[in-house]
This record gives sequence, C-alpha cells and structure tokens, in this order.
Amino acid sequence: MSNEKHLQLGRRERQIMDVIYRRGRATVNEVLAELPDPPSYSAVRGMLGLLQDKGYLRHEQEGLKYVYLPADDTRQVRANALKHMVKTFFGGSPEQAVAALLEMSDSTLSAKDKQYLSQLIKKAQQEGR
Repeated sequence: MSNEKHLQLGRRERQIMDVIYRRGRATVNEVLAELPDPPSYSAVRGMLGLLQDKGYLRHEQEGLKYVYLPADDTRQVRANALKHMVKTFFGGSPEQAVAALLEMSDSTLSAKDKQYLSQLIKKAQQEGR
C-alpha cells in the first residue's frame, strides 16, 4: 500500500491499521484493546471488514476468530512511508533524516547498533549509493 493510500484513510481507520502493522496480526479484541477511546466491539469488527473490502487487510480464520493481517507486504509499506516522510520533512535528504534520528535526545545507540549502521554505510559506499 502506498503511503498516499494510507493517508486517504479516516482517523480511526489509520489507528486500526497502525495497530495491525505494529502487531503484524490481530483479532478484533486485540485491536480494540489498543485503540484510544475505543468504539464498540461491533464497530471495530465492522471497520476491519470495511478495511478488508477496501483491500487494506486480509484475514485468516483461527478457530472461531478472524485474525486480520496487512494485505500488503509490511516491509514495502514501511519503505513507502519512510520515503514519503523523508521527501516531506527532510527535503528528500536521507542524510538529514538520519541526522535528526541520531540527534533525538531520547535515542541512544548501543555499540552493536553503531556497528550495524557503520556496516550499512560501508555497504552503501561499495554499491555506489
């Protein structure tokens, strides 16, 4: 799903999709438990069905329950959302986006995290990116 498609959702639909993306899969009760100021069970169930009809979700049946999953590959959705954010808030500059993340006062990187990022930078350099 493109980020533009995600932006076309209403507030409550976005909240539901955010729960599904965070969890990877969820039942109606699990979605309901994570929504701020949640509506009724039947309202959430109806919205999940509508999101499925619109092509945002799919479901699997586990016993008597439906478990809802993103219809699109979460990695692709994440990449599209990140591209949109970098374009919108950082003038298309990945460097500025990374710098902003590293400058956040509540973020600390472990030695392992720093090593991983260093390896990614080296790989990008080798690939001419």
